[in-house]
Amino acid sequence: MSESQQPKASRRGFIWGAAAAGAATAVVATLPTTGPAEAPVTEKKPAPENGGGYHLSEHVKRYYKTTLV
Repeated sequence: MSESQQPKASRRGFIWGAAAAGAATAVVATLPTTGPAEAPVTEKKPAPENGGGYHLSEHVKRYYKTTLV
């Protein structure tokens, strides 16, 4: 087709296109998602009876390094 034979874009076509895009977006938004599998639950160690629950772990050491001035 030559340039003179192609129909001009109309407002009606734009509205139909916008409506179709909106409908497609609504459909995609309502589809169920498949997320990552649930992480296995790890059991916590029982708390010590006579205190002494604090221990110097790598995480705590890293925190102490960030507080140095």
